Amino acid sequence: MPISLSSSPSYSVLNLKTRLHSPLYLTTVKRHRLWSPTPTKNYNADFQEILPGKYSGHLGAVQARGSWWNLPGVQASESSTAKPVTVSMALKRIWGLIGDDNWIVFLALGALFIAAVSEISMPRILAASVFSANSGESAAFSRSSRMLILLLIISGICSGLRSGCFAMANTILVKRLRRSLYAYLVFQDISFFDMETVGSLTSRLGSDCQRLSHVIGNDIHLIIRNAIQGTGALINLLTLSWPLTLPTLIICSVLAIIFSIYGRYQKRAAKLMQEFNACANNVAQETLSLMRTVRAYGTEGEEVERYKRWLDELAFVSIRESAAYGLWSMSFLTLYRFTQVLAVLLGGICIMNSQLSPEQLTKYILYCEWLIYATWRVVDNSSSLLQSIGACEKVFHLMDLLPTDQFLSQGVKLQRLMGNIQFVNVSFHYPSRISQVPILDRLNLAIQANEVVAIVGLSGSGKSTIVNLLLRLYQPVSGQIYMDGLPLDELDIRWLREKIGFVGQVVYH
Repeated sequence: MPISLSSSPSYSVLNLKTRLHSPLYLTTVKRHRLWSPTPTKNYNADFQEILPGKYSGHLGAVQARGSWWNLPGVQASESSTAKPVTVSMALKRIWGLIGDDNWIVFLALGALFIAAVSEISMPRILAASVFSANSGESAAFSRSSRMLILLLIISGICSGLRSGCFAMANTILVKRLRRSLYAYLVFQDISFFDMETVGSLTSRLGSDCQRLSHVIGNDIHLIIRNAIQGTGALINLLTLSWPLTLPTLIICSVLAIIFSIYGRYQKRAAKLMQEFNACANNVAQETLSLMRTVRAYGTEGEEVERYKRWLDELAFVSIRESAAYGLWSMSFLTLYRFTQVLAVLLGGICIMNSQLSPEQLTKYILYCEWLIYATWRVVDNSSSLLQSIGACEKVFHLMDLLPTDQFLSQGVKLQRLMGNIQFVNVSFHYPSRISQVPILDRLNLAIQANEVVAIVGLSGSGKSTIVNLLLRLYQPVSGQIYMDGLPLDELDIRWLREKIGFVGQVVYH
């Protein structure tokens, strides 16, 4: 089918689905005026003007648009009818995809628990061995040394088993996630593919599914591991001196509050970054697949600019997410160093007041370090978990879609198909087109069996639409189509398509 070209230089010669059907289009246009109908630049420039040898500073993506921290399009994306994906919903879906291979995860969790307990036991034994050697207690030193070597071997073996099992589970998850998502997409109604762009869907199948693999391959097992070690460190601190433990707990609570604010912001940013990345990928796919058309109309500069606009939106969000991460890192490192200094000061005061021995102070400092480090790793991996789930929210929404009813319902199979076709007052417009201009308006057409009919007309007059309706790729808005006297929607559509020879405008390999 010929490609409809616009005479205005401000619009791409390629199809407009990239910007018209993006879930972020309306908000992006309203706030940033990306698609102004007034030409502002001559895009038919030579290569040196389009791609300069020296780049200017990237301040365009840093400049504030309203509030500097405000993320574009959040309202549009969050106001959709789809329910937001929570962490529990995502983990339940992931667990279902692992299926009967969940024994690998249980084995990994067992090895993780043993390794974590072995590692958190080392600081106490290490401090005891040092002070026993200092006091000349050779028997105690020998006993502590043997215990350290045993814990080291156990920790090494279990850590390797843990990593290997989680990596295997990760591979299984990615494979089944991609297969399931692809199956959900293939069985959708044709109108779904009119609304969604190919570049966006392939981005979901590729980068989004791979991003979700970090949940089980990295985030979950590190969160559990550091939670166990942090709990062990807290128990050891409470047994040493609970008054000295309270300041450390307060600092950890402050870190958790800061992270809760940062985590929500990061999840929204990750979702937007995946959306903008998918839109940029779709622009590139459109341009490169229709390069002959682009070259014929000399719109290379416009296509580069169109791609750049989505990259600017991506950079706009990425820079703010990076700034938020910088603030989070600054908060953590400041409180982390403050915990170290506070442990030494309070411990020194307790030693001078004979409330704590040097050995106990050493254990206290070591476990303070371990607790604050475990807290940081838990919140850091929780941040990564939220980011992965936020970025892949569209994947779960796609997997919640029901297949077209043509694959769920059974129709009538005729003993013999004659081929008498009748269109009675059939009207139709494509639901994906914003204008909803009627393509067919009360069409009446009768074709007898063994009759050869050629339908001739201008581009866009409805020739292909008649064939699409006959194949029930779409449903008429009004009217009825009959095949051998029976309404088309009463026939088994899969059986009917097997009886129809069809050669489309795009060759299927």
